[in-house]
Amino acid sequence: MNFVEELKWRGMIHDMMPGVEEQLQKEMTSAYVGIDPTADSLHIGHLVSVMMLRHFQRAGHRPIALVGGATGMIGDPSMKSAERNLLDEPTLRHNQESIKKQLAKFLDFDSDAPNAAKLVNNYDWMRDYTFLNFIRDVGKHITVNYMMAKDSVKKRLNGESSVGMSFTEFSYQLLQGYDFLYLYQHENCRLHMGGSDQWGNITTGTELIRRKLGAEAQAFALVCPLITKADGGKFGKTESGNVWLDRRYTSPYKFYQFWLNVSDADATKYIRIFTSLNREEIAALEAEQAAAPHLRPLQKRLAKEITIMVHSEADYEAALEASGILFGNATSDALKKLDEDTFLAVFDGVPQFTVGRDTLAEGVKAVDLLVEQASVFPSKAEMRKLVQGGGVSLNKEKLDTFDRVITTDDLLNGKYLLVQRGKKNYYLIIAQ
Repeated sequence: MNFVEELKWRGMIHDMMPGVEEQLQKEMTSAYVGIDPTADSLHIGHLVSVMMLRHFQRAGHRPIALVGGATGMIGDPSMKSAERNLLDEPTLRHNQESIKKQLAKFLDFDSDAPNAAKLVNNYDWMRDYTFLNFIRDVGKHITVNYMMAKDSVKKRLNGESSVGMSFTEFSYQLLQGYDFLYLYQHENCRLHMGGSDQWGNITTGTELIRRKLGAEAQAFALVCPLITKADGGKFGKTESGNVWLDRRYTSPYKFYQFWLNVSDADATKYIRIFTSLNREEIAALEAEQAAAPHLRPLQKRLAKEITIMVHSEADYEAALEASGILFGNATSDALKKLDEDTFLAVFDGVPQFTVGRDTLAEGVKAVDLLVEQASVFPSKAEMRKLVQGGGVSLNKEKLDTFDRVITTDDLLNGKYLLVQRGKKNYYLIIAQ
């Protein structure tokens, strides 16, 4: 597999330095991507770089994931308008371990293959490096003029931010450049990859290597485009924030739904970037989409592939079943199988009512509960009419009589009642 050709047809190359292809064809090569460890989970904004490493390893090369423990303490000024919060070491170590577990879903760290992936943390080589030694060894090789010419610096200094830029952030590109030099010397790393907003920082590294080690030192840069949505919105952001890979922050169901609900234009782009499906498989899916766009085969396959890759096949099946509960003809058994987090994620946003648990303990007629204590229906007459017409369900089972007694035995997860009025109107009753 030709790595550069693979990225090209997937739309994953924004720019690269001359000589990258020749280097990769010459020998097995090590390349690294930097990951900011400011959280103990990756979010889907990280996935483009991670997929680059995945394809790199599939092409027979050696991927290195660099967790920026040192640089994460400073914060990258690229595309940012303000300083980052600084992290302490215990937090960074915790975040590193969590991130490695997630990366292991994409990369082979554990085999004895010569191109097994490696995780490194730049804090390990920066923590004992004195300031005086750093500015003598690194600072003297890169001029201030060179650093000031970078877009990330110019934007911050040209009045786009009233905050300006601290020396701490100004020094970021030197630290990142030194990472490349260190990995070049200690891991035989020849290629630094990242997003297009990192081009300035990455090329500072190649320049530092050339100036420090001489013109014969070959170091390369390759960057992918920043992912955007067809409507101009920010990729990976929802009303509730980032879409995370950790189920504690984004449930597998919500993760699956995010990909399922992307637009047709975005699905065509994302399926190339975020899956390992080959050209023929993607072409076949695109033909299906063109023939029957309402069936959304691209979105369904995209959501399936990436949910299995990030979570598991079982999580995908559960998300699929949960989707059927809201949009299909699912049974009460399927509803009862949902864990509480998934149940709440499925019915997020539906009207909610709270009732006293003691009311249900004594037993209450459905008509009294759904009209007087939870205003699902405006009147008893309207509820009676809809029940007689078969239009009311409790926990996905048709309510056959409007005065059926409801007790705590009916509660889902010991806490919830799901009422359905007609085909699309859901209400959640919470017993407290």
